[in-house]
Amino acid sequence: ILIDGRDTNAVDIEGNPLPTLVYLAREKRPQFHHHFKAGAMNALIRISSKISNGPIILNVDCDMYSNNSESIKYSLCVFMDEEKGDEFGYVQFPQSFDNLTKNDIYGCSFRVIQKLEVHGLDANGGPCFIGTGCFHRREALCGKKYEKNFRFDLKKLNNTKVNERASLLEETCKVLASCTFEHNTTWGKEMGLIYGFPAEDIVTGLSVQCRGWKSMFLDPERDGFLGVAPITLLQLLVQHKRWTEGHLQVFLSKYCPLLYGYKKIPLKLRLAYCAYNLWAANCLATLYYVVVPCLCLLKGITLFPKISSPWVLPFAYVAFSHHAYSLGEFLWCGGTFLGWCNDQRMWLFKRTTSYLFASFETILKLLGYSQLAFVITTKVADEDVSKRYDQEMIEFGVASPMFDILATLAILNLLGSFGAIKKVTMHADKGFKVLDQLGLQILLCLVLVTINLPVYQALFFRMDKGKMPSSVTYKSIIFALLACTLAVY
Repeated sequence: ILIDGRDTNAVDIEGNPLPTLVYLAREKRPQFHHHFKAGAMNALIRISSKISNGPIILNVDCDMYSNNSESIKYSLCVFMDEEKGDEFGYVQFPQSFDNLTKNDIYGCSFRVIQKLEVHGLDANGGPCFIGTGCFHRREALCGKKYEKNFRFDLKKLNNTKVNERASLLEETCKVLASCTFEHNTTWGKEMGLIYGFPAEDIVTGLSVQCRGWKSMFLDPERDGFLGVAPITLLQLLVQHKRWTEGHLQVFLSKYCPLLYGYKKIPLKLRLAYCAYNLWAANCLATLYYVVVPCLCLLKGITLFPKISSPWVLPFAYVAFSHHAYSLGEFLWCGGTFLGWCNDQRMWLFKRTTSYLFASFETILKLLGYSQLAFVITTKVADEDVSKRYDQEMIEFGVASPMFDILATLAILNLLGSFGAIKKVTMHADKGFKVLDQLGLQILLCLVLVTINLPVYQALFFRMDKGKMPSSVTYKSIIFALLACTLAVY
């Protein structure tokens, strides 16, 4: 106990009383699973119940800070509302960042999701718990089911006083932080954060809602909490691999929202969970559109209708309307056109790498060939990396299997585009016919080439330390040429 709020000497330089401040380092042993972040949170919940037992718990990540002193007031207004306040188990603030570039080079803001999609969930039972920036009702987080006659009396709960000295409290609380305390208990199953998933926040929020509690999303004009976004591409891809892997594991477990939430939460909310749980599955469709049309283009195989055919209109309508609507949403939410382009690029990069690896990891775990792991996203970088980030240059810099895939796909579409242009220009008599038959495939390849321009710069033109490593360049060229050769012959 670093500061004991009951001590009359615990004041700041102006003489104002300071709140109790506690630091917890829980016991860990190799033979006992510590359950990563979820285990740390549960230990904190137990210790705080002994020292203060505050009815409201604020959970923030270590790289986040409070940016709005009114956020506590906003949350208490929800919990203490006379008509509906007793129904809410937690109040979730958006995960915002204070180090984003003007055009959000890595698409970290989730602008449309947090400004539009999540707000819509309030009508269906509330948003999911995203692991940070969240005010929890202690009773809801500790396994209590919601009852219609439940009443939240803050004054009564705040009357509980602890009489033990700080030193005695420290000794009595040690058993709560021991690695053996949770053995043969419901912690991690029915109480506290749920164990067994990289995305423990998602499954915990789902279990709270399935116990009858609702949640609410608050997004004040001034951000409630701000954190640090990844400033290199690999950091971003690793972070999203963990998120999507955790989501997919939840969907394939007994906590699948469609089954676990049956008759507990509305169907619309269960479907909303599935939209995020199945992010990883997007890798299959995306990889098809990135790889197959390009290889078929080299072979001269037509996949889409001819330009002269009226059946091209539905394809054109869907492509145009989808992207126009997406751009309109993004701009309406305060983004820029370049920001939208960066966002589209990052979705492509994540789907062809992070989502793909997350799918394989999940399958291997289900087959028993992989163990649960919690990879922490490193957000510390040297001065040169930070300078390039401020200049909105994508940072590669190190060798990674994810970069091998990105570079190979980029070169594959570049070769496919060159092959198509050659067919159109070298044969004047057949040029228009080729363009008519393969026009949509050529357009798709050219769009992918445009999206991958930063990859080509990192592969062939950049000379700084953030360029693509030579080993990645050589491997990607070999893999792409091999794929093109197999496609042609």
